[in-house]
Amino acid sequence: MGIAFESLASDIAGRSGKLTVGKKSIKTPALLPVINPHLPLVTPNEMRAMGVGALITNAYIFSQSRQFRERALDEGLHRVLDYDGIIMTDSGSFQLSVYGEVSITNTETLAFQRDIGSDIWVPLDIPTSPGSDRTTTERELAITMQRLREAKEVFGSDAPLAGPIQGGIFDDLRERAGRDVTALGFSFCPIGAVVPLMEAYRYRDLVSVVMAAKKTLSPSACVHLFGAGHPSMFALATAMGCDLFDSAAYALYAKDGRYLTAHGSYRINELTDLPCACAVCRSHTAEELRSDPDRERLLALHNLHVTLAEISRIRQAIADGTLWELVDERCRSHPQLLSGYRSLLDRAPELAPYDAVSKRRFFYRGDESCRRTEVLRYQENLSRIPVGKNVLVAFDGGERDAFDTTLFFKPPFGPYPRELKETFPIGPSEIPEWDDAMVRQGCRGVRVLMGSHPGSRFTVVCGQRWVPVVREILGDIRVIHDAD
Repeated sequence: MGIAFESLASDIAGRSGKLTVGKKSIKTPALLPVINPHLPLVTPNEMRAMGVGALITNAYIFSQSRQFRERALDEGLHRVLDYDGIIMTDSGSFQLSVYGEVSITNTETLAFQRDIGSDIWVPLDIPTSPGSDRTTTERELAITMQRLREAKEVFGSDAPLAGPIQGGIFDDLRERAGRDVTALGFSFCPIGAVVPLMEAYRYRDLVSVVMAAKKTLSPSACVHLFGAGHPSMFALATAMGCDLFDSAAYALYAKDGRYLTAHGSYRINELTDLPCACAVCRSHTAEELRSDPDRERLLALHNLHVTLAEISRIRQAIADGTLWELVDERCRSHPQLLSGYRSLLDRAPELAPYDAVSKRRFFYRGDESCRRTEVLRYQENLSRIPVGKNVLVAFDGGERDAFDTTLFFKPPFGPYPRELKETFPIGPSEIPEWDDAMVRQGCRGVRVLMGSHPGSRFTVVCGQRWVPVVREILGDIRVIHDAD
């Protein structure tokens, strides 16, 4: 049967691709909504009609259910759920994290997942709490890895097995887990035990955990972020290289009377209008939705619609090369998301090798844009620009005959020869009125060029306004300035 992943387009470390499980496939990034067979606010059939190509349910719930256990074994999971797409089953690890124990072993849950016809099976990994100390985390990681090895040994290398990445909040343990899971041959790798981080808005820690795991995972592995369900953080997670998400948030938020949007959530009792174009919101007023006896189900339908729309928006952003802009927009919806975004920018050197070389555009959106991968990559390549003995960097776009080489200046990238004026990122970049941050970053590009040509003499021509910034970054370089 097997699991295969193909990346078709990329932006930052995000991939738009295809996940194939047996004869079934879905586009990624993708959301796998969680289905509780006992309380389905939205049925799998309805999800299929909304474009959901894969979902996730809990094998442990089925195994313990008087209502569904025998039916699932006799008829198969797809017939019980009336769903012909990809079905992934969790092993019972969620219950293990909540209750501390489950009445099933690793091989028993995997055999049950096989016998009910699940498309993707998950071993009984140990979801270590972020609050656990290192000794506990190492012990539980060792158990998880032993169970992954057992899964491969008992069910074979061709079984559609997921290889969860654990390791708590310890980066080196996440790296070790990624390396070991890759060595075992897993091509589908969920990053586990991150829900407590997201519930506590610890997005800096989430970035650290995911980036550590990604560092040692095979680039060909499909990466699933367990329990990520709020659309406001999907763009951030995708930029790190996560391909799949699963969550019951669409239903849990509905039960709590919460209305999801791509930038946050609202209490339905606080809304005076419904800012959405889905069928629920266009057929109800806020007051009607509040008072509808079927409110929970209607809210769940809306929440799922918004979540799926965000996934489609992310796929389009990858195709357009504008994922950074979407991440920037979404992460400004909450201070802790912004903190996570800045933490991701700190890791731009790790992301740059995965980023596309050329894109449709670059939109400057403030200081954070100075640290994006496009700026880093451009400045890393500045040493390749040939220059003469006397070099002019002209902020004003003018040339002077007294110099062997004239370069122009576009912040936040820095110097460029006329031949690159129409190429990415110099040409298709939208830069507003210059500010100190972007000019300072551009001057760092000049400094890179100067360092690679120590035998050349550099001169900067700029307005008086920029002289202090030029001096700050470039020291005693010769500066010619005019009054602004």
